[in-house]
Amino acid sequence: MTAPPTPVTVGVDTHLDVHVAAVVDQTGRLLATQAFPASTRGYVALVTWAERYGPVQRVGVEGTGTYGAGLTRFVRAYGLQVVEVDRPDRATRRRHGKSDPIDAQAAARATLAGVAATTPKTREGQVEMIRVLRVARRGAMKARVAAAEQLYGVLYSAPEELRAPLLGLKTKALVGACAAMRPGPLTSTTAATKAALRTLARRWQQLQAELTRAAAGHRRRQPPAAAR
Repeated sequence: MTAPPTPVTVGVDTHLDVHVAAVVDQTGRLLATQAFPASTRGYVALVTWAERYGPVQRVGVEGTGTYGAGLTRFVRAYGLQVVEVDRPDRATRRRHGKSDPIDAQAAARATLAGVAATTPKTREGQVEMIRVLRVARRGAMKARVAAAEQLYGVLYSAPEELRAPLLGLKTKALVGACAAMRPGPLTSTTAATKAALRTLARRWQQLQAELTRAAAGHRRRQPPAAAR
């Protein structure tokens, strides 16, 4: 009788454009490593390649919430078990050097040994929708703060006749006043300063409108307390 094929374990070191995979047997012996594009076609090729060495028991993926998110969704939909693998810390990488194949092998062996056993989040449904909206909102908030700081920076160094009537205004009132400025031809320092203030003020307004839309979307998609 033919012996049943021996299960194998896969580890994947993920990056923006390319993922590097390693296959090990039940004893941790390396069978193969190979790089694949970080795309649906690459995911298919990776799984097909790994299955040549035996039935895949588990797939350990680094960065399941970032560069490895697409691969994680694909592998799970394919019907294979996925676990999350922590990336080696900087001290470990300094000692052993940075190598994608070595990192993939380490991921495979950590998965085989059960050191990596955390099931990745599904990143689906309302909770994931809220998460990605919050990412956009945080970016808009930082950009709005930066625009306000730049606005005040330009104002503090503005010519006195332009600066004096604006210094006592609150941020929103200052933004409104600057956004309505008409610098005219850029033939003087005052005109150039007005143009800069108007640009920064209108940028602030655009970001504020973006934040308002994001907040409305967040309220509509807020899941019940039990789901959070």
